[in-house]
Amino acid sequence: MSDAPETRYVRAGDGAYIACQVLGDGPIDIAWAPDSWSVDALWQVPKYASWFRGLASFSRLILHDRRGTGASSRNVDVPNLETRVADLRALLDDLGAERPVLGGQLEGGAVNVLFAATQPERVRSLFWWYPSPRSTHADDYPWGGNQDDLERWMQDIVENWGSSRYNDPDDPSVPWGLLSRQSATPDVAIQHELIWRQTDVRGTLPSVSAHTLLLAREHDRDALTYLVDLMPRASMRLFAGGGDSIPAIHEQAEVLRAIRDFIGVPAPAFELDTVLATVLFTDIVNSTELHSSLGDEGWKPLVGRHHEIVRDALARWRGVENDTAGDGFFATFDGPARAVRCAQEIIARVRDLGIEVRAGVHTGEATVIDGKVGGLGVVIGARIADAAAPSEILVSQTVKDLTAGSGLTFETVGECYLKGIPEPWHLHRVAT
Repeated sequence: MSDAPETRYVRAGDGAYIACQVLGDGPIDIAWAPDSWSVDALWQVPKYASWFRGLASFSRLILHDRRGTGASSRNVDVPNLETRVADLRALLDDLGAERPVLGGQLEGGAVNVLFAATQPERVRSLFWWYPSPRSTHADDYPWGGNQDDLERWMQDIVENWGSSRYNDPDDPSVPWGLLSRQSATPDVAIQHELIWRQTDVRGTLPSVSAHTLLLAREHDRDALTYLVDLMPRASMRLFAGGGDSIPAIHEQAEVLRAIRDFIGVPAPAFELDTVLATVLFTDIVNSTELHSSLGDEGWKPLVGRHHEIVRDALARWRGVENDTAGDGFFATFDGPARAVRCAQEIIARVRDLGIEVRAGVHTGEATVIDGKVGGLGVVIGARIADAAAPSEILVSQTVKDLTAGSGLTFETVGECYLKGIPEPWHLHRVAT
């Protein structure tokens, strides 16, 4: 192995073990987001070993294996984006990385985007080599893979993963069969691929307040320009050559110099004014009529029990109660899947009280005023809840895009006009 640093373990909040490595003693922490490859395996590939040593030459570089791969816990569910953000937070907390630079390549940088948007006070800046906010082609994103390519890649995993036949024709020098075998089993690799095909983080990009450097080849100028336009503090650097994997050894000096110059700028003092937040709104259906029929004496204990159930569910799913108005709750979460699960639990449990609740979940940019979230993102969440039917959970497109791999399923409602919002919003119903 090419002078790989010692591996140690950090325990995540749910008890899973995350394998990590640290090298370099520079003044700035860089946390490199993993793809599905094991870090131990990548150290056996000269260009990756050179890349890691190059980053560590001007930083303290933090590497880790995502759960389910490499040396991290294998007997766990394949992680969705939300779980990977939580694992990254646990890793940074354990290593004392208070405000690191987050780096990654291809889809590996997606977790950094969500982390930076939801926890901006924890991020100094980001850099992203060949940024891929989604993997598949769309009418408004022509740079994703087409269906034929995706099917061919999936078939290659099914038939050849772990064997000498599993190779990337664009980079035949890398022993992909060995890397794949050491990184994950075929079923896990397939699940990773399926999750990524359903993920789209473009909706979070406008909420990333950290300075971001996007890097790719000259022929990908249009794709990077599109992303720079979405991110308020993004810039791009383009390089000669072809391909999209880590630069070859002879190309790395130029790319590393661009990254070093970028992160060498003193970090501005952090002022929290906006943040990407997941909001959940719930309220009791037909509460006025129910209150009238029960009278104050019957209504008060019913509402009290309802509040106990909601607050118990919020505590279980790490929600933060922001406001309670009569029979309605407004809460925020650090991940959309937990918000949906919380709403499902509330709806199921209050049925025993003979009442029904409706819920709306939205992930969007919120304004922080005196430590509390507000703004248009919160208003949209409330309006989505208003549009829900009894015992129904409606979510925005962003929530659906960010919960791939969570086990949640959705039914398309279509475009809906929300009260006070001029443009239609594409909503989805959480399937029961």
